Amino acid sequence: PYLIMRGAESPHTYRMRPSDAGVIGKAKVIFMIGDLVETSLAGAIHKLGGKARVVELAEVPGLVRKPLRMGGAFEDDGHDHGHGHGHSHGPGKGHSHDDEAFDMHVWLDPVNAGLMAVAIARTLSEADPANAAKYEANAGALVARLDELNAQLAAELAPVNDKPFIVFHDSYRYFEDRFGLTAVGSAVVSTGRSPGVRRVRELRKKVHELGVVCVFAEPRFDQRLIRVITERTQARGGTIDPAGITIKAGPEMYFTLMRNMAASFKGCLAPPG
Repeated sequence: PYLIMRGAESPHTYRMRPSDAGVIGKAKVIFMIGDLVETSLAGAIHKLGGKARVVELAEVPGLVRKPLRMGGAFEDDGHDHGHGHGHSHGPGKGHSHDDEAFDMHVWLDPVNAGLMAVAIARTLSEADPANAAKYEANAGALVARLDELNAQLAAELAPVNDKPFIVFHDSYRYFEDRFGLTAVGSAVVSTGRSPGVRRVRELRKKVHELGVVCVFAEPRFDQRLIRVITERTQARGGTIDPAGITIKAGPEMYFTLMRNMAASFKGCLAPPG
């Protein structure tokens, strides 16, 4: 396998290296979440990877898909990567979602991850029939590990299920719903600039009115901003990394990502002491 996007590269602003373009041009199979997540890469994949089978994992049949949360305490940040579509080249071919808008952060549910693993194994088996038995066995072992992870995280997060929190960017619904967490709103803070005084007042008001225990940001946000927003409130600040930008790539990355997220939620939502 070859990983196109690495480390802290954003799927929205990624700039392709010549070496990546060469690999895409020779690839037999390309896996991605979907055009509306890897927005900066989608065009290049479909142009350069003409010989490849492109599998959009957000279109895998049977996947849990959540509608977008808009209105009320959940603010729309204007991004387009949350909208469903009917474009698919893989196991979900012909499975149309043209009239459905859904949250594309589908990987943050371990049950979805298991379905993706099975779809990936099926695709690889078709591309490389000689090793089909290995792909199937490895997928089965991975799904068993994901089931175990699901049970572990559910038990770990049960004590903080009722603690309300808000996030800067509404990316976590699949994780929240799978483990019963209580998100009560989003702040929608731009990564490019700090909010003005009026915006900070609005966010502090939201924290007060919603009884928020914790305000979560992501590594790409200026961490001083959390302190500014939670100042003079009862809320604590926390950081969550939903894309694994701080984690070394490899076979344990997904498990590390999910455990780190659970630890971040529990660490901020659990009462002090």
